[in-house]
Amino acid sequence: MKPRCSAVLFCITVALCVVASALGQEEASVQKPKGYSAVKPLWGVDHETVKAAIASGSSAMLPMWTFNVTSTRDGNPYSGEMVGQSAFSAPNSSTTVTTQIVPIIFIMPDGGVFDPTVHDPCAAAPGGSAVSLTLGSPIVSTTRFTLNGDNVGNTQYLDAFQRANFAKVIGGNYHTLLDVTVLPAITVNVPASRGATFNDHALFGLCGFTGVIDINWWDPFVTGTIIPELASQGVDPSTFPIFLFDNVVMSVGSPSLFKKCCILGYHGAFGFPVQTYSPVDFETSGIFGPATRDTAVMAHEVGEWMDDPLGANPTPAWGHVGQVGGCQNNLEVGDPLTGIDIPTVTMPNGFTYHLQELAFFSWFYGAPSIGSGGLFSDNGTFKTDAGPVCQ
Repeated sequence: MKPRCSAVLFCITVALCVVASALGQEEASVQKPKGYSAVKPLWGVDHETVKAAIASGSSAMLPMWTFNVTSTRDGNPYSGEMVGQSAFSAPNSSTTVTTQIVPIIFIMPDGGVFDPTVHDPCAAAPGGSAVSLTLGSPIVSTTRFTLNGDNVGNTQYLDAFQRANFAKVIGGNYHTLLDVTVLPAITVNVPASRGATFNDHALFGLCGFTGVIDINWWDPFVTGTIIPELASQGVDPSTFPIFLFDNVVMSVGSPSLFKKCCILGYHGAFGFPVQTYSPVDFETSGIFGPATRDTAVMAHEVGEWMDDPLGANPTPAWGHVGQVGGCQNNLEVGDPLTGIDIPTVTMPNGFTYHLQELAFFSWFYGAPSIGSGGLFSDNGTFKTDAGPVCQ
């Protein structure tokens, strides 16, 4: 869960601790875990500096645009940033973001190895590695999407979502696309006490194992060591690196027995020019339920990165839905529908993919909907906006 945050540096710690508490797991027994998402809002720079860079058209960062809207839910004005070009003032624009998939091979202190570059025995037929299946997925490859009855084109899923999100204001040529390359895999030896292998899946009639790493170790490592070292391979603030895990999730603190688990993915931003990034799990064991399998987590995180790249777009408070038990006040389009997918999509490689349903801009800021079908999410689960301000 991602609660209201008064300080961006504090938000992710609060969010993950709330998740840990909500799970209520006991050390003495093996329990099936739950999967959540998180966000690490921009840190290390004030937002006015970033907004000035966006307004100047700086090529040193991702292409981003600023929106201004008055919410019909509370009558207040809101402003934020999204990836691409303005759906309102440039309705026929097309943006392509250089995106690097960085496979992470984890070697756990107990000997467990989780490698997204090799065949995953738990992947449904016809199988493959997490990397090859991601490349063949609707996140990267194109297919025909009809969302809420509207044909939004032969395109990638997150572009299809964004076209449906702003269907009533964009033109036919509006796109926000990912230009994806795969970088060489990075092997990470997880320090003692910072990782573990959960191997009791058979108790639940499930496949394989799950690796668990401590997010409080991982995030400083990825931002302080891995991303700087990838500069020579083209990773910089103008690109979007996705760190691909294979059946590895994140805990808060000790990873043993899923006690403070499980974060399946998050997106973050830091520094100036702003570097965005997202670690995501390609999940095939089924331990978190069918709605989180394969690219469902990536759909959640990339959708949130696209509509809330700095992790701090404010909205009227909403909650008591999806993974949010209390109130939340940011534009995280995946959180209200965590655990709910659009109909599965079978791609030319024969693999059937899971893609999480995502909430529309109008759900957060209020009716009337400017999204496809006049609805408030891309598969019509939300037929009205988020309603009265969450208390």
